[in-house]
Amino acid sequence: MNSEFAVRSMRPGELELVLEWARQEGWNPGLDDSLAFLEADPSGFFVGAIGEVPVGSISVVKYGESFAFLGLYIVHPDFRGKGYGKAIWQAGIASAGDRTIGLDGVAAQQDNYRKAGFEPAYSTIRYGGVANSLPVSTLVAQPVLDSRLEGLQRYDSVIFPQPRDAFLAAWCTGRKGRRSVVVRKSGKIRGYGTIRRCYEGYKIGPLFANDADSAAALLAGLIPEAKGAATVFIDIPTANHEAVALAEGLGLKPVFETTRMYRGPAPAIPLKHVFGVTTLELG
Repeated sequence: MNSEFAVRSMRPGELELVLEWARQEGWNPGLDDSLAFLEADPSGFFVGAIGEVPVGSISVVKYGESFAFLGLYIVHPDFRGKGYGKAIWQAGIASAGDRTIGLDGVAAQQDNYRKAGFEPAYSTIRYGGVANSLPVSTLVAQPVLDSRLEGLQRYDSVIFPQPRDAFLAAWCTGRKGRRSVVVRKSGKIRGYGTIRRCYEGYKIGPLFANDADSAAALLAGLIPEAKGAATVFIDIPTANHEAVALAEGLGLKPVFETTRMYRGPAPAIPLKHVFGVTTLELG
């Protein structure tokens, strides 16, 4: 290992570099994820660098005092097999303190994550394809308004392990290539979701809903953002059979699988309301 190597917090512009690495790895991040990612936890992003040259990365985004989520663990191909990844991993894990840490692991890495103290909780399958129709619902989704974010943030905190208000404020804003919608009934939120442009097609996430009818209304409001011909992806917990049925009804097919794993006590997540994971990088 080079004596100049050190792990430090990311500097301006380095998260964009790491997201480009993620694109090269085939992870297909969103085109403008960096702003919202940093809002989640500005102190949660690290690079391992030799002098001024980043060679690897990790994110351990802290949500409150009891939960963190690990992602963007990448070592540039030119620097693999030299011990840099292990040092970056250890620094990232240490940054979480005694919080439970979650991650979404591919099958090839799960044994390594178990050795590091992570235990599997549930499987997630990415469904993808060009939607062949819009789902039918008794409800109609409406655009998310900045002036009404507070109610959406409260709704999200019932499903996600910890509040993430700053992240949602950035994630759900109506920037180009991104759309967020919410479903209400009798004035009460029954679900919300976001679709965003990625390097390949569009990803939908989160897709949180009280029931399949609400989720169908959200999908009907989101899918038109893909302009009909673009591929749409949704990461769905396999335990949510209604979510799987909705995806299959759209003509989407399984394309990728991960396992949610936790180091520490697993948070209680109501998977029946998770019709689509927010993002595999941040949970």
